Amino acid sequence: MIENPLAVFVIGLVVVVALLVWLRLPAFIGLVIAGLVVGAATVEVPFGEVPEEFAGALGDTFAGIGIPILMAAIIGKTMMESGAAERIVRWFQSRTGEERSYLALWGSSSALSIPVFFDNVFYLMAPLARSMRARTGRDYALFLTVVGAGAATTHVFVPPTPGPLAVALEIGVDLGIVMVIGLIVAIPTALVAGVLYGHWINRHLDDIPLRETMGSTAEELQEMADEPIEQLPGIFESTLPIIIAVVLVASNTTVDYLVDLGIVAEGSPLVPLTSFIGDANFALTAAALAAALTFLRMRALDRETWADELVEALRSGGHIAAITAAGGAFGAMLAAAGIGDYIAAILADVGIPLLVAGWVIAATIRIAQGSATVAMLTTAGIMAPLVGQLEVHPVYLALIIGAGGNICSWFNDSGFWIVKEIGGLTQLETLQIWTVLTTLISVTGFIIIMILSLIFPMV
Repeated sequence: MIENPLAVFVIGLVVVVALLVWLRLPAFIGLVIAGLVVGAATVEVPFGEVPEEFAGALGDTFAGIGIPILMAAIIGKTMMESGAAERIVRWFQSRTGEERSYLALWGSSSALSIPVFFDNVFYLMAPLARSMRARTGRDYALFLTVVGAGAATTHVFVPPTPGPLAVALEIGVDLGIVMVIGLIVAIPTALVAGVLYGHWINRHLDDIPLRETMGSTAEELQEMADEPIEQLPGIFESTLPIIIAVVLVASNTTVDYLVDLGIVAEGSPLVPLTSFIGDANFALTAAALAAALTFLRMRALDRETWADELVEALRSGGHIAAITAAGGAFGAMLAAAGIGDYIAAILADVGIPLLVAGWVIAATIRIAQGSATVAMLTTAGIMAPLVGQLEVHPVYLALIIGAGGNICSWFNDSGFWIVKEIGGLTQLETLQIWTVLTTLISVTGFIIIMILSLIFPMV
């Protein structure tokens, strides 16, 4: 067994690339094997406990994403086949025009991800991107890129999403300032990484076809794109699943924020109520029920057929959840090897400016162990004692940690597998679209934050 965490990381990297890229094993099997190899290679996990530790990490990841992904599969299938996704796409295009309909996807995903976790936003927006691709017959890479960019930028720059919220609290920065400056950073970052890169990659990739995912086929989507609008559900009924999910999750986020500000008392009955209804497991279940009922009404199905269709969606969702959980467990085994602390200890002593150090530490930890949130929180803990040495406002440190923590989502990040499986992409397409996108967000955000800190050092 190996004591050096960096050597363990290199072994994990080689194994996962060999299994998934060279041997082309199914993703779930490859990630399980790679995770077990990493666990067996490190001295931090007793050899006899490696399978149990990996299974526990997989279960922990599944506990966080299992129900939301399964419900998202129902939402995706039923919104597609009821015509709800198609109805929303047509509403967008009536406002923006078909040539600029991608802007509606970008704006929607940006707004939704302020109160809602990134993965939940992607669950809700992916059916719209797929439906828009079916209607226009092109630009799927652009649609997915703007959805991902809108959601990812606000996810790491704008509280009250958990990452920037926790970093701001750790460093001791006023949340209002983080929200304002975070938006100033997020908007141009999303324009560069989402809109500009989205157009570029869309031109340089072969047209990505619609593949079967979330229980819906390309043929079904194309048929729906040709439906007369009179045969589609109304715009309110179509958007109701999204409204339900966003309002419920946002209620929890909002009340937590008001408790932190002292506006709502910790003992208020609102706290347990919104914790229950605002939990993603409940919120997406409620949204799935609304979408499924619209599907039942629009397709006039008998109850047995309706139930069979929902089970089909759950089968698809189970496969996606399994792959995503395995990716998270692989990242967890790398984290257990101590790679994050090892890298942080090395970089913390390097003589570089504090803002640059915050970005480099967060970025390196993110690449090594996969989780953006873990990278951000680890870096915040390292940098918090050094805030007094800053020559600029600490809001820039909080935001630049978020930028670093977003870099290079790859095989050890559960988010990579969510985008791949729900988007219906190949591994190479996901690397070209999503991995490059997250890296552009990180680098562009870093540049913008550094420029702002020079022009307005004390905000």
